[in-house]
Amino acid sequence: MIAIFTDGSSRGNPGPGGWGAVVVEDSKLKIKNLDARVVESGGGEKMTTNNRMELTAAVEGLARVAKDSEATVYTDSSYVINGITKWIHGWKRNGWQTKTKEDVLNKDLWMRLADEVETRKVKWEYVGGHVGILGNERCDHIATAFADGRQVKLYNGLLSEYDLQDILEVSIDATKASAKKSDSAHSRAKAFSYVSSLNGVIETHHSWAECEKRVKGVRGAKFKKAISAVDEQGIIAEFEAL
Repeated sequence: MIAIFTDGSSRGNPGPGGWGAVVVEDSKLKIKNLDARVVESGGGEKMTTNNRMELTAAVEGLARVAKDSEATVYTDSSYVINGITKWIHGWKRNGWQTKTKEDVLNKDLWMRLADEVETRKVKWEYVGGHVGILGNERCDHIATAFADGRQVKLYNGLLSEYDLQDILEVSIDATKASAKKSDSAHSRAKAFSYVSSLNGVIETHHSWAECEKRVKGVRGAKFKKAISAVDEQGIIAEFEAL
């Protein structure tokens, strides 16, 4: 079993950013095999976005395991999971362009991630951020440290000598509960903007009234509320992939 935890962070969008990944390789297929190998990695960029850092973490995490391996990637980025499991098929068919004939946002990283996935059997698991899942919390610490320009010591060694020996104990029930809670919180949160798609043309709106005016009664129109700049980018990417 190979478990890969990943996370990305940016201080501003765009702004200084960082990524973190923790790879745990356990040849004995146990939840807590102290002979398992743990490898942490991370990095940063002076001007980037949260989505680019989330993607970079996934790319770099997979790059650190052997080809033809089987791995589960745990991430709190719906953007990464939806992109690699759903949207990417259309992007490939269209030559990495959207329906509006523009390059897919973050095309370079999506192409790298596609190459890594092609040579490995990868399962993607969503985990809630900041809900006590050790692997996610550690990756967040690494990512934010690099985003802030702080030093962080990256571990490479046996699980028996690692500070987070329970890192593989990921609660699926807690994850589902967190995702449900997140969906509920999203519906109640104040809107950052509204995104609409009509005949492949995507627009952002400052108010629901503005968005409603464009989509109301129009067959095939799509729209969603964004609660942050990062959320807005994810919705735009989703609509571009449809």
